[in-house]
Amino acid sequence: MKLEDGCILDQNAATGKGCYRPRPAIPNCHREVIDVQTPKRLRPAFFTIALLCTAAAAVSPGTAGPAPAVDPALGALLASPERSAPFVARDAARHPVEELSFFGLQPTMSVVELWPGTGYWTEILGPYLAARGHYTVALPKPRADGEDGGLSRWNARVEQQKARFGTILRTTLATGQYDIAPPASADLVVTFRNLHNWMQGGYAEAVLAACFRALKPGGVLGIEDHRARNDRPQDPKAEDGYVRQDYAIALAKQAGFVWVEASEINANPKDTKDWPEGVWTLPPTLALKDKDRERYLAIGEADNFVLKFRKPAP
Repeated sequence: MKLEDGCILDQNAATGKGCYRPRPAIPNCHREVIDVQTPKRLRPAFFTIALLCTAAAAVSPGTAGPAPAVDPALGALLASPERSAPFVARDAARHPVEELSFFGLQPTMSVVELWPGTGYWTEILGPYLAARGHYTVALPKPRADGEDGGLSRWNARVEQQKARFGTILRTTLATGQYDIAPPASADLVVTFRNLHNWMQGGYAEAVLAACFRALKPGGVLGIEDHRARNDRPQDPKAEDGYVRQDYAIALAKQAGFVWVEASEINANPKDTKDWPEGVWTLPPTLALKDKDRERYLAIGEADNFVLKFRKPAP
């Protein structure tokens, strides 16, 4: 069932069926029939999410205030000749210094990155934290079919640059494996374009709960992902790779986080989010290969939200 924002549950006593109808004054919410005889043990989490989405829809997501101060050392890392050329080519779309500064990264922090892909952020976070901080990477579990989604390339990159990266503590994040770091040990947990994968796998809530446990009181969670259109209901599985911003905020709030602010540094108004192969139609994947390649290159990488949350202090 697709989640709707700002909806009220109506039940027909004669049929045993129910539907969500729009709550007055909240747009983009339409009817959807559900079976209210769903086992009660499955209802509370869904109803909580629905309520939180209502709250998120009621307040328009804000944008960040004045640009945060940038550590010159962080900027210098971007110019390092030791960075991989394909990663450097993506800096204009990913704005790494601005994004990490927005999250409040400091060189003495204990930072956890979830699912690092092939290492774009590792090439920045590793050397930045090597001297005075702590860097933990929660890796996906290798797949039985041998397709590891870049895990072997990440391992090879870390091995090649281990002197520069310093000590990287490795943990595992997968279904049923959520010990990403010791409880209340992290100052900052970050994840870049992964939330839709966990939604597809059906364990996004468990991942966010793990982030909450790992963070110190007052610690920050930073989430970036492909932003879905807000005039369409959210697919709970995010099959096209897009996640509504209000939906992401609601998920994090359900885990206990307080939403701080959003940044538009990775916004792309050219992304209409209706592509034949979902977000992967666009670069860097270019799922259609040479078909309309120049068109998709001109559009650029997807429209992405950047959200900052905080774990409340006692």
